[in-house]
Amino acid sequence: MIDDTALRNGSARPKRLAKRPASGSNVLARQRRRALLIGAVCAAAIAVLATVALTVGEVEMSVSTALRAAVGLGDQGEVYIVQEFRAPRLVAALLAGAGLAVAGAVLQRLFRNPLASPDVMGVTGGASFGSVLVLALGASQSIIPLGALGGGMLAAVLLGALGWRSGLPVTRLVLVGLAVQAGLAAAVNLMVVRFPRELAGSAVQWTTGSLYGRTWPEIEGAAVACLLVLAALAVQYRTLSVLDLGDDSAGTLGVRVSHARLALLGTTIALAALAAALTGPISFVALAVPHLVRRLAGPPTAITLAVTGLAGATLLLGCDLIVQHALPIKGLPVGVVTATVGAPWLLILMLRESAPVSRRTA
Repeated sequence: MIDDTALRNGSARPKRLAKRPASGSNVLARQRRRALLIGAVCAAAIAVLATVALTVGEVEMSVSTALRAAVGLGDQGEVYIVQEFRAPRLVAALLAGAGLAVAGAVLQRLFRNPLASPDVMGVTGGASFGSVLVLALGASQSIIPLGALGGGMLAAVLLGALGWRSGLPVTRLVLVGLAVQAGLAAAVNLMVVRFPRELAGSAVQWTTGSLYGRTWPEIEGAAVACLLVLAALAVQYRTLSVLDLGDDSAGTLGVRVSHARLALLGTTIALAALAAALTGPISFVALAVPHLVRRLAGPPTAITLAVTGLAGATLLLGCDLIVQHALPIKGLPVGVVTATVGAPWLLILMLRESAPVSRRTA
């Protein structure tokens, strides 16, 4: 017992009560609030960037003028600029960025591999191959998403045939994926050389990654297909969460692990291929964004997956605005900016994965 007089005189101090550890529900609530906050920040950033995309250019417009033009009101010249040039490019950036980021997040969880992403695994290269092949055959641009989907699936088959037997360790996954990507890029270059002159320019954008010249027929087809694939992924999300527990635990809970992984892999590759159909092989969005979201928002949940999509859309739209308005060289593809940002990130990840376990956990 401590005397009141001693406390008043300062000769004794009461013992501090030990802080109780936060309960699991409190931790989850904090993570959820943090993820929602990050999602709100990304949504606000998208609103600001979209406003810039619609108003800034060779023909400057006020916000109200651009918004009126977007719905077909006002001067017909301004309506044409917004509806036929700026709005399709804006929507394509949002769709492609969100699709690539979500696909990368799911692949990294599915393979339990931080280097698993559509561009590293060759899926975006396969999508480019399929898109250019559609152009080479003279088909309508509205068929491009189907060609991209077929090319992405081809890349996945090649990757599985060349790398699956080894259990897909990190180094083999990267090397096989880069080999598949290089081989398909060579096939695209061969087709570009063989194209008639009037089609060569349209095909080159699928070798570098660009949002230039997007049209509503391409976007409408890809948007519908992306929504269907995202709906399928939402249905499979519970299975993905169970697979996070490990194959043995998932099997105990009644999940057929091999079939579930194959179904999720097919859905994710379809999403990445459809996103790449709008842009070509955009590098490192699918690789870097899921890592950043995990660091900021915490462990993967359905909310963080949605936040990952918003973050990917924000990143790609921001990079495209940099390409259009901030660089002294005009006409650069957006893939140049994303590759410049993402290449050091890939190097850091590979060095961390190749480091000894003791050094990584130190």
